[in-house]
Amino acid sequence: MSDTTDSGPMLAADGTPLKRSLSRALRRQKMRALMLVAPLLIFVLISFIFPIGSMLFRSVENDIVADTLPLTVVELQNWDADSGELPDEALYAAFAADMVAAIEAKNHTKLGTRLNYEQTGLSSLFRKSGRKMKRLDPAADAPFKDKIIDIDKKWGDVETWRAIKTHSVRITNGYFLNAVDMRRTPEGAQAQPEDKQILITLFQRTLLMSLMITGSCIILAYPVAWILANLPARTANVLMILVLLPFWTSLLVRTSAWKVMLQQQGVINEVLVWLGMVADHSRLALINNQTGTIIAMTHILLPFMILPMYSVMQTIKPHYVRAAKSMGATDWTAFWRVYFPQSVPGIGAGSILVFILAIGYYITPEIVGGTKGVFISNRIAYHISSSLNWGLAAALGTILLAVVLILYWAYDKIVGIDNVKLG
Repeated sequence: MSDTTDSGPMLAADGTPLKRSLSRALRRQKMRALMLVAPLLIFVLISFIFPIGSMLFRSVENDIVADTLPLTVVELQNWDADSGELPDEALYAAFAADMVAAIEAKNHTKLGTRLNYEQTGLSSLFRKSGRKMKRLDPAADAPFKDKIIDIDKKWGDVETWRAIKTHSVRITNGYFLNAVDMRRTPEGAQAQPEDKQILITLFQRTLLMSLMITGSCIILAYPVAWILANLPARTANVLMILVLLPFWTSLLVRTSAWKVMLQQQGVINEVLVWLGMVADHSRLALINNQTGTIIAMTHILLPFMILPMYSVMQTIKPHYVRAAKSMGATDWTAFWRVYFPQSVPGIGAGSILVFILAIGYYITPEIVGGTKGVFISNRIAYHISSSLNWGLAAALGTILLAVVLILYWAYDKIVGIDNVKLG
């Protein structure tokens, strides 16, 4: 269809060419749509995209050494760390000037804390040395080498300067190496000592237990969702209140209740002893271990599995199963070959939801998991709130995010994310 006639282009009511008028109207429509979604887009950017970007940057950012000791870092580039000899006087003079400025700005303790993550003892070294180095006069107290070594003999240790040089880069892979039980050294990446190798174990435990929690939720949620989907609507709505009831109770209260119930003198063990199923001297250990974490988190995450299953099962027509039975199928055959395949999208949606929630939980494992039932998220929380090693926490969080994305990609390739339905 052409927008021109024998007498010229087709015109709109206001006399402009019709094509230009339609383009202008379409542009205005797009702008209105953009303005409607702009508040949500801004909220997502501020509360989601920017924090993730900040986390990714913190996992490799290492400006504090170069910013606090700029002259020293330059001199360290000229020093051969493999020679086994101490740096020359020029480096000590640069270090004295940097330290005096850092002490005045009160940054030397922050620098010590950062380097202490890599080599134990450097935090106290910088803190104690700062009290004496602030009396140095970079313009009059030369030479500095012997004076600084007299302040603390560790400044005469080659390993101290090797550690500073190794971690003086602005962009570092040290946090990611620490996150996989390795460390950055002058000789390259090396494994951490065996007594410090814990993070890989926590990652493996987190993935395994999250899968176990997801599996237990599937087993418990499927019959509940099936009953709700096949009951009359009025009865199903009443029972649905029981499914939603946990959402009206604080997560901390629910977790604390499980801590009370799972103890050796708790409700569950008392009932088992009363029924004679367990001897009084052989009470079950259900708390401060993986068992307690799995039980408590299965209860907490169960509604997130029931709701997607229920919404999908509601759409399955009951006459499909009746038709299969009328053709000679047994109850099990009709269920397994007709009903179950149609409910798989609900299982997939619930599994993704529960697994992603489980892999990032830390309150419940912290309360009921003890030392054997905690997740990697508990370690992340520890580094953020206690050790203040935000770089390592960011690296652990980035790895956890990458693992989730990889599993999501694998699920999409095997099952197909388009087959996942919420109703």
